[in-house]
Amino acid sequence: MTASVASPRVVCIADLRTLARRRVPKAVFDYLDGGAEGEITLRENCRVYDDLTFRPRHAVALANCNLGTKVLGLDLALPFLLAPVGYSRMMHPKGEVAAARAAGNAGTAYILSTISGHKLEDVKAASTGPVFYQLYLMGGREAAEFALDRARRAGFYALVVTIDTAVSGIRERDYRNGMRELISGSVFQKLPYLPDILAHPGWLAAYLLDGGLPSLANVVIPGKGPMPLLDVAAALAASTVTWDDLQWIRRLWPGPIVIKGVLTAEDARRAVDEGAAAISVSNHGGRQLDCVPSSLRALREVVKAVGTQTEVLMDGGIRRGTDIVKALCLGARAVLCGRAYAYGLAAAGEAGVNRAIEILRADLDRTLRLLGCPSVINLDRSYVNAPTVGA
Repeated sequence: MTASVASPRVVCIADLRTLARRRVPKAVFDYLDGGAEGEITLRENCRVYDDLTFRPRHAVALANCNLGTKVLGLDLALPFLLAPVGYSRMMHPKGEVAAARAAGNAGTAYILSTISGHKLEDVKAASTGPVFYQLYLMGGREAAEFALDRARRAGFYALVVTIDTAVSGIRERDYRNGMRELISGSVFQKLPYLPDILAHPGWLAAYLLDGGLPSLANVVIPGKGPMPLLDVAAALAASTVTWDDLQWIRRLWPGPIVIKGVLTAEDARRAVDEGAAAISVSNHGGRQLDCVPSSLRALREVVKAVGTQTEVLMDGGIRRGTDIVKALCLGARAVLCGRAYAYGLAAAGEAGVNRAIEILRADLDRTLRLLGCPSVINLDRSYVNAPTVGA
């Protein structure tokens, strides 16, 4: 572990966020950190956890607390999975490979984004744990079919289909930082944004030694090869996943399918009807449609709608172990953490991801002990006061 993330002062995810902000250019950090439009949902995703308080059982001595759970038939050592994060290779050259390795070493699962700079075969080979593939229909059905076949052959366990990207949300920080110009503009268009890039020589050197802007190694368009990174926004707009697509996807993918991006009872029930093995309650980290409910607030509606018909996961705003515990109390089987580990990746590569996982693991163990709860599978609504969340 590098000295920075091993420092005694790095005690929470917010500390990793500070280190990430220092190491990478503003355009890269704001891509990771930002949300859509006024960022109302982005902020609410985190703030809503403040509305829940705990109801501990005191005078309970626990020698050990069990943090393990079962997701899609897998025994995981932790009740959180590492969520798909696009452009991870821009945050650190090892990107998705480093994150997958860290997840496997921790005994949990990693979910690989379609928008990956590393080949899915390399990501799977790096992990000793289960790896899922997150699917966009970028490049059309032929490109998706090729990716799914590769993922199946490589040993990916489950498929995560994201349904909330009819178009890419407008992330105003990216526009102000010139993300589009930096990726696809001419040298003249890049000039106004170069001073900040040059102010991060460590990141720049690693980026250039890694070969610069990568293509999308897992979006291979027939007759054209891997899709260039600069084509992503247009490709997303032309690749909306519909419910009819789920029937076609099920024919191609023999393993479990997770539907990610569900916020309503109606979509939850439809996902069950389409054969989803699990649902992820998600607003895409506040990066798509602004002013939708926080994931935690939508969780109860979805749990109530599907009952025991399918497993319910949740992502959005997870920054502490207490956040994970609160989501589990409200009915999530497990949660997906995205920014929490991505800050660590941007700060220090694999060592930073390891530190993020260890912070959340220690938070979880401490919280369970203080609640007087022996295991995450014993958590329920009796351990929280939730007057305004999912009431």
